[in-house]
Amino acid sequence: MEPPSLTVQPKRKISADLDRNIEIPCQASGVPQPRIEWYKDAVPLSKLANARYKVSSATGLTVRRVQPGDGGIFQCFARSPAGETQAHTELLVSSVAPTLLSPPSDQTVTDGDTALFTCQNSGAPRPAVTWRKGSQVIASGSVQVPRFTLLQSGGLQIRPVSVQDSGEFTCIASNSEGTINATAALTVWSRTVISVPPDDQRVIKGTTAVLACNATHDPRISISFRWDRGGVAVLPSSGGRVSVRPGSLTISQTWSGDIGDYTCSVTSQAGNDSRSARLEVIELPHSPRSLTARLNDSDSRSVHLSWLRPFDGNSPLLYYVLELSENNSPWKVYLSEVDPAVSEVSVGGLTPARTYQFRLCAVNQVGRGQYSAETQRMMLREEAPSAPPNNIVASGRTNQSIMVQWQPPPESELNGVLRGYVLRYRLAGLPGDYQEKNISTPETNYCLLKDLIIWTQYQIQVAAYTGAGLGVYSRPVTEYTLQGVPTAPPQEVEVVAINSTTIRFTWNPPPQQFINGINQGYKLLVWPEQSPEEVIVVTITPDYPSSRHTGLVSGLRKFTWYYGSTLCFTTPGDGPRSAPTLLQTHEDTPGPVRHLSFTEILDTSLRVSWAEPLDKNGIITGYMLWWEAPSVKSSRVDRSLSNSTLQYQLTGLTSTTAYTIQVAARTGAGQGVVTSATISTGVPPELPGAPSNLVISNISPRTAMLRFRPGSDGKTGISRWIVEGQVVKEDGKEEAWRVVYQKDNEPDADTLEIPSLIPFTRYRFRMQQVNIVGSSPMSAPSRLIQTLQAAPDTHPSNLSLVSATQTSLRFSWKPLLETEFNSSPETVGYRLRVWRTDGDGEDRTEDVKGGFGTSEATIEGLSPWTHHQVQIQAFNSIGPGPWSQNVAARTAESAPSGPPANVTGEAVSSSRIMLTWAPLPEAQRNGVIIGYKVLYREKDSDGPPSVRVVEGDRNLTLLLGFLQKYTMYALQVLAYTRIGDGPPSSAVLLRTKEDVPGPPVRMMFPEVRLTSVRVVWQPPAFPNGIILGYQISYRLHSRDPLRWTTVEVGSNARQFTVTGLASEHTYVFRLTARTAVGWGEQQEALVVTTERRERPQPPRKLSVPQDEVEARRLRLYWVTGGSGSSPLRYFTLQLKELPGGPWKTHTADIPHNVTSWTVDRLKPFTSYKLRMLATNDVGDSVLSKETEAVTTLQDVPNEPPVILSVKPTTTTSVMVQWKRPTEDSINGVLTGYRLYYRELLANASAFSDAGVQTAKNHTTSALITNKSTFKTVSSASLTEFELTQLNKFKRYQIVMTSYNIIGESPPSVPVEVSVGEAAPSVAPQSIKVSAVSPSGLEVTWDTPPPETQNGLIQGYKIHYWERDNQNQTEKVKVIFVPDTRVHLTNLTSYTPYMVTLTAFNTAGDGPPSDPRGARTLQSAPSQPSYLSFSEVTGGSVNVSWGAPLTPNGQVEGYRVIYQPTAPVQGSHKHSI
Repeated sequence: MEPPSLTVQPKRKISADLDRNIEIPCQASGVPQPRIEWYKDAVPLSKLANARYKVSSATGLTVRRVQPGDGGIFQCFARSPAGETQAHTELLVSSVAPTLLSPPSDQTVTDGDTALFTCQNSGAPRPAVTWRKGSQVIASGSVQVPRFTLLQSGGLQIRPVSVQDSGEFTCIASNSEGTINATAALTVWSRTVISVPPDDQRVIKGTTAVLACNATHDPRISISFRWDRGGVAVLPSSGGRVSVRPGSLTISQTWSGDIGDYTCSVTSQAGNDSRSARLEVIELPHSPRSLTARLNDSDSRSVHLSWLRPFDGNSPLLYYVLELSENNSPWKVYLSEVDPAVSEVSVGGLTPARTYQFRLCAVNQVGRGQYSAETQRMMLREEAPSAPPNNIVASGRTNQSIMVQWQPPPESELNGVLRGYVLRYRLAGLPGDYQEKNISTPETNYCLLKDLIIWTQYQIQVAAYTGAGLGVYSRPVTEYTLQGVPTAPPQEVEVVAINSTTIRFTWNPPPQQFINGINQGYKLLVWPEQSPEEVIVVTITPDYPSSRHTGLVSGLRKFTWYYGSTLCFTTPGDGPRSAPTLLQTHEDTPGPVRHLSFTEILDTSLRVSWAEPLDKNGIITGYMLWWEAPSVKSSRVDRSLSNSTLQYQLTGLTSTTAYTIQVAARTGAGQGVVTSATISTGVPPELPGAPSNLVISNISPRTAMLRFRPGSDGKTGISRWIVEGQVVKEDGKEEAWRVVYQKDNEPDADTLEIPSLIPFTRYRFRMQQVNIVGSSPMSAPSRLIQTLQAAPDTHPSNLSLVSATQTSLRFSWKPLLETEFNSSPETVGYRLRVWRTDGDGEDRTEDVKGGFGTSEATIEGLSPWTHHQVQIQAFNSIGPGPWSQNVAARTAESAPSGPPANVTGEAVSSSRIMLTWAPLPEAQRNGVIIGYKVLYREKDSDGPPSVRVVEGDRNLTLLLGFLQKYTMYALQVLAYTRIGDGPPSSAVLLRTKEDVPGPPVRMMFPEVRLTSVRVVWQPPAFPNGIILGYQISYRLHSRDPLRWTTVEVGSNARQFTVTGLASEHTYVFRLTARTAVGWGEQQEALVVTTERRERPQPPRKLSVPQDEVEARRLRLYWVTGGSGSSPLRYFTLQLKELPGGPWKTHTADIPHNVTSWTVDRLKPFTSYKLRMLATNDVGDSVLSKETEAVTTLQDVPNEPPVILSVKPTTTTSVMVQWKRPTEDSINGVLTGYRLYYRELLANASAFSDAGVQTAKNHTTSALITNKSTFKTVSSASLTEFELTQLNKFKRYQIVMTSYNIIGESPPSVPVEVSVGEAAPSVAPQSIKVSAVSPSGLEVTWDTPPPETQNGLIQGYKIHYWERDNQNQTEKVKVIFVPDTRVHLTNLTSYTPYMVTLTAFNTAGDGPPSDPRGARTLQSAPSQPSYLSFSEVTGGSVNVSWGAPLTPNGQVEGYRVIYQPTAPVQGSHKHSI
């Protein structure tokens, strides 16, 4: 053999760059051939399991993609049976300063546990890690203190931890490039241990057993004690027999039922501890004792039973009968004849994961004795579920979350107690590991998967688990997350102009992984270079078969620079735009030249001039000029001119000849539109004459036909006709003339149709004609005409939501201007159309009441919490105008309108019911379902139901516990939102299962003789099933406590007479009832066989300590009076509500062996008196003395105030008014109120993720969140309060509570209000009213001061009426800003009028101004009211008349005119 030797070995130091490969050579020779082993920092590479380290026997070690952590000492060992040798090298990695990947965090641990601080780091060279506590180094590469271990990751492990280790620990990582450190604190709690454990005790029946149990613990934490017996918690009894206090368990009046193992458990954050002790009550039972059951270690389907041999009744035992109850089913005989000599037996053939309870009775020649106490119910060992959960449903919730729901596996295949579920998921169709979610609460049957990839399909499975392990997974279900908006623009976008008005786009779709949903199409965006706000959008449907897409945008301006961009969109919205491309539309032919004119007109020549076209549509390259004499053949001459030539001298013309001259511009695209004119040589043109004889006919709402006689043409052709119109208002005011129509190139016209007139408007027209010299004078005006009425041309503007309630939406808008009515104002109105966004229901249209000036309306009768679209239109007597754009709005939340469906239940035990239901249909939710409430009460009960709240709209099951046994319950379920509760479902009737009964009650001995007694009783208050019979047991109190005489009677028995007793002795009687489940609790009483009995004395010294008085209960103490030689049976308590209430029995069955009692069901802040009486077998005692008056403490109010109104008072404040809560609900002295208010998002739910505040009365309300601000009103007498400093143009939700010194009431119903525009607080100023005509007044005013406008003033309402006749003559006229002047027309002449003004904005009308008055001017009076004649003679007549009905002014006199009715010679008309 030959020892190993290295033939090739590495250098002492090797440098390596990050992410590069490095080879470390090492080869060896020897006989036999040595084996090469590599180490890094003294750790074998095989343990590091680093895939980047590759060992080759031929070359050595290769480190691929070097990382900072690779730095260190590498050793190469060559080993063989002949020996070993080695070489090493230090690998130096490019220097990187240390960084902490996972710094340490504060830790709190218990004494004796392990503390672990992380300090994961990186750097090159690998940083050296040092841990310090204060200034002391406790762990490093060279320092190792006991219990402190430096982990390879850089972390620090302290095991075990002691209290002295508390403090701050600092991790320092350093290398040649730097140092970094981080500090964390360690808090160590002293471990909680039981210092005084309970001792085993054996006590005599009827005495008191005290089990002591004390613990030492860290003073910084709290501890709690719990006593268990056989796994069941020991609770204090109502009569005080069992008392549980910190440090001890006291059991008085002990009996055989108290026998057992008692475990004292102390729990705390610093550890738990428990100790057990056995309590034995000394007696000789007549049934097998200490029957215990334990699982068989070798057979999971069997149970080992053992017991103690019972008292045999002085007769040899024949056999035992063993019964069992499986899963609370009725008892059945399992072994009918068990050998009496044995005291243990193995029970096999049981079913796993089922619960069992056993009982045993002995049989002798007399008969069957009492059954033993049943064993504690035990469950056989669990197994994992053999079936997966049912009905797995997955649905995308958002674009990054999926909601998964399921139902539990079938009960028969659970194989144990369901502990929870494991949900696993991964990308569908792709390899990869599952991610898992552990749902550790079996009641939860849903899970929201978050932080998923947008628009991605996932594969999901669910499995249930018990304590024995995880069951099988369900079959996979797949579901997509919802869509998102694209995150990348279209690719390879090309934008080119294909003609003068069209641009073509070509592009490729974005990469599929960036579309994040279903591609709904593309938007082509084009906008002028100089006008980026004028964006033209064309939507293109995706062409899926083609990877290259094409789209056109037409209707663009010619020869214009545009930017073009495109984007992809999905249902949620638009993706990013592609980079814009600048391009120009193609050149096109130009428009007509302008200002064609003639100068220097001679016999044979003239000069023609023109201007460039307005629409060049390209670069002007030149002009074409033609002229010809229409009367001369072949006289056409043309000239091509340069683009700089704008005039030309025509020569060689014929004298006094009419020529037609045409001019057109040219671009690269060709010749443009030709402009033509006629001129005669040698005759200079003149201005034309004015048209005349204007006649208007064929009048329609928007057009009228104008006929006229043309004026002279000025010796040249007429090139244009110009028509001007003048609008004349109703009050006679004339507007300025303006051009309403122009007509070109019709020189011979004599009729024009005037378009674009305003309907229902009074016009007069005039016109002029134009030739190349200029314009003629204006014609005389036409007659005044009025266009016909038409439907409105436009819709009201600024339609917006003002407020929303649960069933209504209130909108505001800016009414039409008077010029937009197109008809008489009296016929103008507005119409709203509303429909649901989801398409359910029918469209609704409602006409708004109030006429043309109305600016607000409310749509009633809507469904709560529903999205709507709303439009508005104006209409008049002719018809409706166009609809406005849609406005989205949503009604406010409400309580649900329907109950949950499919409510079903199942009794799972004698005190528990499992209830399930289906979610509320979407149409009935009316808001965000916060959760469900389960209402349950005993059937036919008159009291209010108990309520259990199930939070969350996905939780659809509830396990009701602590119910009365074998009791019929009525169960209902309702859903609730933040606004309130929905209607409950129809009642489901379910009965809990049977159980052993409670003790019989009212056990008394009305007839007692020296040798016999008659015992009477009533059935148990809690029968817990169908009573099948009763058992009476009795014995002498002073003799052997194990010698009982037992008698069984039927279920209908209520009394039994026992004979053969010894006189003047005390006997113990026990009475118990039986159901199908077994014998129940015992009622025990003493009786003395004597004839010297009397009624008892009443309780004495009744007292109520003030420190034991609460709001709704108090503690009453007394001293028991004499029993009257007959044992007491019970006490009765009466109370009276002061000042004048009657005495009422409060409790009629207080146990006889207690001297204090908790009196509950009291009213807060109410005074009471109390009294008692005692009852024995003879009868009732007299009533005790009354207590002093005692007053219960205050409690939080039951009811909030009722908010009556919330009205804006300024742009930043609102006035809240409310009604005081009822006196009965205050529960004390009302201190004041709190107003909670918070800002709401526009048109959004008031419910959000805001944290919920829990009020002091432990009622939780989603209406008061941590985003709410509140104001306190510290006076209970106030009923209004102004909230100020609110934000403008925001909506607020306001709720109120009432409070006293104890706390706050539940919140009121929320009220929402819009802040930002209150009605103006001041009327218009400087109002002046003056008469301008007999039928008109002019009113002028100034706007209200800016600080009082409370928003944007929209207009003014002018109310006016005849001073002496307001009710019949009042009218209103609406004027919109900026006008501050109005003419009131069609008034009565010479009549005094009164005028008031109000300003209004979107929030409403301001206050009216003080009335101002003026009288219209005088006008001619009406005719005299009557005319009569009298005293008629041949030459005279007496004429009389009445005053005019409407004098229209001061009548100054009358004129009488008379003349013959037929011509009379010499007679003429006369006047007086």
